[in-house]
Amino acid sequence: MKSDNMSATSAQANKTTRHPSVVKDLSLAPSGELKIAWAWRNMPLLQAIKEEFEKTKPFKGMKVTLSVHMEAKTACLCRTLEAGGAEMYATGCNPLSTQDDVAAALAASGMAVYAVHGVSSDEYERHLTMALESGPNIIVDDGGDLINIVHTKLQHLIPNVYGGCEETTTGIKRLYSMAAEGSLKFPMIAVNDAHCKYLFDNRYGTGQSVWDGINRTTNLIVAGKTVVIAGYGWCGKGIAMRAKGFGANVIITEIDPIKALEAMMDGFAVMTMDDAVAHGDLFITATGCTDIITERHFGSLKDGAILCNAGHFNVEIDVAWLDKNTKSREHKPNIMGYELSNTNTIFVIAEGRLVNLASGDGHPVEIMDMSFAIQAMSAHFLATHHKTLSPGVIPVPEEIDLDVAWKKLKACGLDIDKLTQEQHKYLSSWEMH
Repeated sequence: MKSDNMSATSAQANKTTRHPSVVKDLSLAPSGELKIAWAWRNMPLLQAIKEEFEKTKPFKGMKVTLSVHMEAKTACLCRTLEAGGAEMYATGCNPLSTQDDVAAALAASGMAVYAVHGVSSDEYERHLTMALESGPNIIVDDGGDLINIVHTKLQHLIPNVYGGCEETTTGIKRLYSMAAEGSLKFPMIAVNDAHCKYLFDNRYGTGQSVWDGINRTTNLIVAGKTVVIAGYGWCGKGIAMRAKGFGANVIITEIDPIKALEAMMDGFAVMTMDDAVAHGDLFITATGCTDIITERHFGSLKDGAILCNAGHFNVEIDVAWLDKNTKSREHKPNIMGYELSNTNTIFVIAEGRLVNLASGDGHPVEIMDMSFAIQAMSAHFLATHHKTLSPGVIPVPEEIDLDVAWKKLKACGLDIDKLTQEQHKYLSSWEMH
């Protein structure tokens, strides 16, 4: 027999709400559908998964709440999960990355959507909360905001949550911190750590989309400029690779001695940010940490230096200090100029938010096809295995990672060699030589 406390918790967990969609303008839906159709025709992995889901309905009777950048590729993931029987509740994970026409397209088709471009921080959190108040069984998160709200403000929903999937490096770090403290109350699959995610999404996706956002916003040449990239993880590697291809002189700043050595051997200059600020024409932060370019750096920047961020949260460049302590005006859409006390003007793109999404369309479609294939199959794994999983951070099952890789090769029209029985024997034996 349940105790009174357990009964009360269960009853509270069952108190859920389906809020009406909150989007800017439903009349924008036709434009959004065109974007979604373009993405969909270039996402063969999700197409194959959707076809399978339509037959098997792995999410039948389940609610899925998703917080990912609200744009066309995300809409394709939403509809793939919906095809599998999921009752979808979708919201964005960054106020400036929401595309209002895509949000309208999903809402017009009957999906519950809570996302409007450019909302305040309070409104953004309210949209996340509305999506969660549906009482999800599975959570698909990008950056950890949904997980944070569930564990701090909507704890009564936890008993109904089977688990979730986390998309990005920043979110994974937060999950590991929660798990170490014993605070994580259900299993979370570390989608970002799958090979078919970080080796391609973080490196090639970020590498291309960051420069797409910068170039379309500034309309300036990259060749000959000195580009300072903070962080040489997989995202930083991709950004640096493309900067080199554009003809830039690249400086890397790092806190990890191994990554710093790797950057040096890849042909890049390595120095501290305190030293780099005097040299850079364009700065891109990609660390996932706070206070990378701050008050102590601003006065040493060149007149006309441009700053932008490729990390998930807008905490890497201290824009709040600039807003409070300098004169500012918009010089071009999405480019704010700040006049310093030394009369130099420095520029910040997209308020220091994710430049590839706040100033562009995000990662290339084919890259997100891989990442979202991992997401869809990880959600499927949770739906079918949640009864055997314990709270904590768990890796993407290897068979999912490999299946996505094989599917991608096939979609690209490629084939590779396979080991013979004798080669398998050779590689697994210490006696053969």
